[in-house]
Amino acid sequence: MRLKFTKMQGCGNDYIYLNCMEEELANPEHLSIVLSDRHFGIGGDGIVMICKSNVADAKMRMFNIDGSEGKMCGNAIRCVGKYLYENKIVDKEELLIDTLSGIKHLKLFIKDHSVESVQVDMGRAEFTPSQIPVLLEGDRIINRETIIGNQPYRITCVSMGNPHCVVFMDDIKNIKLEELGPMFEYAPIFPERVNTEFIKVINENTLEMRVWERGSGETLACGTGACAAAVAAVENGFCKKGEDIKVKLLGGELIINYTDEVVFMTGKAQKVFEGVIDLVDGGINIAD
Repeated sequence: MRLKFTKMQGCGNDYIYLNCMEEELANPEHLSIVLSDRHFGIGGDGIVMICKSNVADAKMRMFNIDGSEGKMCGNAIRCVGKYLYENKIVDKEELLIDTLSGIKHLKLFIKDHSVESVQVDMGRAEFTPSQIPVLLEGDRIINRETIIGNQPYRITCVSMGNPHCVVFMDDIKNIKLEELGPMFEYAPIFPERVNTEFIKVINENTLEMRVWERGSGETLACGTGACAAAVAAVENGFCKKGEDIKVKLLGGELIINYTDEVVFMTGKAQKVFEGVIDLVDGGINIAD
């Protein structure tokens, strides 16, 4: 089977985008593992299938590097908007994308017929523990001291379509994330695992972030994670609600604005390259 693909990235969060508007691919879980391998495949944080939708302009399905399907990905959905517009599948500057966490509204910022950045209405932040989910008592988990890996941490839990645990620290550059990340991801209090953001507050409008994503490990960026970080910063009194908050990630910057009704995320979307692959005997050959 010959398959065309487009490699795209948002803040360094790189995925392999596949046009599935005519027919969805079989076994995308295995395909994501094979294509995402950075030595024997194309290389990426996973694959994104752009599919037809009966309720929106398109449907996004995202699979992590381990083959698990994600409900939402903020960096990927911006690239989906860019792909649809620049490939003339959708000819408008505002569009709707169907995801497993609901329909998201996108606003494209266009210059010289190219999408430079995208604002995404990420919906309302969810704090109810059972909806995140996190197995702790109470109406909300804000700055709650909790034991993770035999050590106490103060955590804030929020869902932005997928579960997030935010931890504020004075020093995030020197933490051993390859050890700490899995402790949070597989902690018993998170029955569906969790994405964990480690945050340093620079000032009331700027945060610095490292992220450990469930199913992917440390990545250069996470859009929903940046939203969760900004929400948590407001709820902990570090930032102000309704103001733009810059989140500095390893791969770039995102602007987050958190209100009572919605969380807006704005950032760049960029195409890296296009190509063609041949799927053969469970592996791939680069055809072009």
